[in-house]
Amino acid sequence: MDMKERGDLVINGFGASNGGTFRQVIVNGFGTVNSDVDCVEFESNGFGTVDGNVTSEQAKINGKAKVKGTIESQHLSIDGTAKIDENLYVKKLKVSGKASVGGKVKSEEIKINGVLRVEGDCEAEIFKADSQFAIGGLLNAEQITIQLHGPCKAKEIGGETILVKHRGSFFESLIKPLFSTQLEVEFIEGDKIELENTIAKVVRGNQVKIGRNCQIGVVEYREDFSQHKNAVVKESIKV
Repeated sequence: MDMKERGDLVINGFGASNGGTFRQVIVNGFGTVNSDVDCVEFESNGFGTVDGNVTSEQAKINGKAKVKGTIESQHLSIDGTAKIDENLYVKKLKVSGKASVGGKVKSEEIKINGVLRVEGDCEAEIFKADSQFAIGGLLNAEQITIQLHGPCKAKEIGGETILVKHRGSFFESLIKPLFSTQLEVEFIEGDKIELENTIAKVVRGNQVKIGRNCQIGVVEYREDFSQHKNAVVKESIKV
């Protein structure tokens, strides 16, 4: 459909509408879209539900939104709470609020300053997390940078450069008994790996640096290996 022929779908207050092809889809109240949506801009500022898939160029969720299908977008920004039942395919993803994905995530660039939960795999070229996350499958990216601010989990992590850092704060010391500020993962593999506050069964890489507060089962390295004095590594093997 030609861009000039697209209309807008705006829901203010309580309302429901069928899906379709639009220029803008904006939900400001308690709105429900009953089928797939194809639009240039998608924005949810209230309590929005899409009973289908969302395809857009730009998408922004400021309130609370539930998509019962898959989201495909060039850019997605989540400042509120989003629940996506199936998959998320987006070129650039920024999560400052809370996002939950029932399937997998595929992106070029992911930046997390809030909370991200993914049931399946999470794939990107650049993955930056200054936050908390839980990934049920594989986290795979060329560059992975994680600044721990709470419990983080993934089944496996793979990439070229993997950096996991922890910078404690006074506030964190007060609530430390309530949760652990650690990354828990079964297997990590990369070229250059630097870890802090990480629990892992196996770490494999060319250059491996195990920092403070790590508990590692086996480290397999090809070039260099170093270990902080208070880190625990049960076995290290040069391969």
